[in-house]
Amino acid sequence: MKKIALYPGTFDPITNGHHDIIVRAAKLFDEVIVAVADSSDKKPMFPLGQRVSMVELAISEIANVKVIPFNNLTVDLAVEQNASVLVRGLRGVSDFEYELQLGYLNNSLNEDIETVYLMPSLNHAFVSSSIVRNLLKFSGKTSHLLPPKVEDLIKRMGQCTL
Repeated sequence: MKKIALYPGTFDPITNGHHDIIVRAAKLFDEVIVAVADSSDKKPMFPLGQRVSMVELAISEIANVKVIPFNNLTVDLAVEQNASVLVRGLRGVSDFEYELQLGYLNNSLNEDIETVYLMPSLNHAFVSSSIVRNLLKFSGKTSHLLPPKVEDLIKRMGQCTL
């Protein structure tokens, strides 16, 4: 039976840290679905369609990964996609408590879905979308934080606004 993992997130924008987690997950599972959350309550910098496009660009060379948008409970989406595993990234201790609570919550909603935590490579451990958004807002250097195709797309899009 095919082992499908779901990697949900806002990906506003997708970073090298996210990409690293996706590459690692793609080695562990038959299929990885990157689920881009609408997250309108978070007031993302980039609209959902652009975030989906960015992720598609970043993962275009990874054969067993696909990207979908979503706007429902993660565990419900996992069931819809036949995913039995949720992938979550842990950069450090500060992420652990929140991710542990989220994992327990998801397990309480559907005990058939497991959560697997993956750490990015050390050189990506400090990277977060919020740091990247702040740099983009002030035209700071992001080439070491974003996949090259994503950085090119953002540059072509012009000025970003929050």
